Amino acid sequence: PTLMAMERSWVGSDRESAVVYPPGNRPAPPVPHAASIALPSLVQRASRPGSIRRMAGLLFAVLAVFPASRALAWGVEGHRIVGLLAESELTPAARAEVQRLLAGEADPTLAGVAAWADEVRDEPRWRHTSRWHWVNLPRTNPCTFDAARDCRNGDCVVGAIERQLALLADRRKSDRVRREALKFVVHFVGDVHQPFHAGFGFDRGGNDTQLRFDRQGWNLHSLWDGPMVRQVGLSPADYARQLRAAPPLSPERQRALSAPTAQWAVESCQAIHDDGLYPARRAIGRGYLERHRPLAERRLREAGARLAEALNTAL
Repeated sequence: PTLMAMERSWVGSDRESAVVYPPGNRPAPPVPHAASIALPSLVQRASRPGSIRRMAGLLFAVLAVFPASRALAWGVEGHRIVGLLAESELTPAARAEVQRLLAGEADPTLAGVAAWADEVRDEPRWRHTSRWHWVNLPRTNPCTFDAARDCRNGDCVVGAIERQLALLADRRKSDRVRREALKFVVHFVGDVHQPFHAGFGFDRGGNDTQLRFDRQGWNLHSLWDGPMVRQVGLSPADYARQLRAAPPLSPERQRALSAPTAQWAVESCQAIHDDGLYPARRAIGRGYLERHRPLAERRLREAGARLAEALNTAL
């Protein structure tokens, strides 16, 4: 296959289920990291006469395309920031119940469990949750959400948040079920506020839009998951403190905090249009991050506020 074909197949496998395939034509899920297939394949081809030099060049290009790790929404840092922001706004009753449910966790805080849903998503028990991290919306302006069209059987991030919040609020459920629901809610509220987790199906939420950034190959989705937050250079705790000290959100954004869950996804989708998140050129610099970081920070703040409100209501 061509290098571009390999990029489309492997880069951004975080949302490998985002494309709807005809019945019987669904490809096998891609492996978590391209190198595990790319390297053996290239070595095998290199054994053919006269191909070593050509394969060496191709190998270098392939390795340049892939960031060091699999993309996770907002990255671990961004999810921890959302957890930290929310924890500071919990009511005493909600805080006590969070502490009780998370007792025994390695880091029994909202920030400490914020990335759990990404960590377990490839385990056989949780593989069915892979579709719960995102939603594809039509590429229309303005963006719209229709549950029957966009979230069949509740298998999207909007349906997952609502379903897990109901489990969390149900005191008849076991602590194990409610603990898992809490960890899912913390993560999915962060996910739905990352614009490309409510993006478009044509490029799997930015995963198939290839870019060149910082002398490395990235896709647009992974750029928002990682460098958008990480390159500020602050620890999650320091970044959360900085966001808490920022001027209040506009009155319009404040009023929107109480919007229903589906609207959170619509806001993310609409930001892709309104803020021009698709760059005009494939090669981008840090100016792209600086230009769009205010949006990213606003979405982190809104995620933290909405997560706190949801937990205060459920607990």
